[in-house]
Amino acid sequence: MSKHVWQFDTPIALFIFNRPDTTLQVFNIIRAIRPRHLLIVADGPRLNRLEEADLCRESRLVVNGIDWDCNVEINFASVNLGCKQRVSSGLDWVFNQVEEAIILEDDCLPDKSFFPFCQQLLEKYRNEYKIAQISGVNFQFGRLTSPFSYYFSRYNHIWGWASWRRSWEIHDQTMNAWPDFRDRHGLDKMLSNKSEVSYWIDVFNRVYSGEIDTWDCGWTFTCWQHGLLSVIPSVNLVSNIGFRPDATHTPVPNRYASMKTGFLNFPLVHPIDIGANCKADDFTGKTMFREPSFVQRFFMALREIKP
Repeated sequence: MSKHVWQFDTPIALFIFNRPDTTLQVFNIIRAIRPRHLLIVADGPRLNRLEEADLCRESRLVVNGIDWDCNVEINFASVNLGCKQRVSSGLDWVFNQVEEAIILEDDCLPDKSFFPFCQQLLEKYRNEYKIAQISGVNFQFGRLTSPFSYYFSRYNHIWGWASWRRSWEIHDQTMNAWPDFRDRHGLDKMLSNKSEVSYWIDVFNRVYSGEIDTWDCGWTFTCWQHGLLSVIPSVNLVSNIGFRPDATHTPVPNRYASMKTGFLNFPLVHPIDIGANCKADDFTGKTMFREPSFVQRFFMALREIKP
């Protein structure tokens, strides 16, 4: 009699680029849960980085280590598209293939409980259009005390996340609605502090003008424009191991680098009501999006990596 081998059912999308070492670490976690469906998106090398072609090739070779029964689909760019276009176009492709997916980048190292957490909540909130996504990170640093396994937030953290086609379909990477939203003081109506409003106006203006090449701010704006919430686990489930000089957006380490991960107990304990946890969000806004040191490091890093 053949032995039954357990496999994970929810599709997983892995985004890779030029770091074979971190790619291998993330891939090994994925290998341990044996997904039935794996989608792999890769950007191509930059022409002005001579060593990058080899690094991109090595990163792509890592996924040749698939040694279980798995439907593998690949979307590899032959040229460099950049962070904004590659991730956005990659997610367009992912959600054209599947109705929902768990999304990991090559520097987001999850605890194994991240996967069933996402899978269960993708099912629970599949038809709850107030929820945009399930996040894997928690930036409360142990301050949050709650009897529940997760809370709802206005912040859509994307260092390991999961979502549905129905959410991504409303995404507009061009941020066409931003100038009107800004001029109608849309951020003042949803954020509690003027410093944070100023921070996000500056960031969104830079992304809208093309000064910053990133996709996630456009996704944040989409969620805020439509008043959507994200799920945040009660403990941190994903560690970003990519804070180092070769990173695209995080070459300077800070308190969010390589954060320790915990694990969630199952069955999950669900919140009674759907609504943003204002206390948790105020702490996140204060520590991530108001502190000068974080803002200065963020934009300093972007200037340093600009070709």
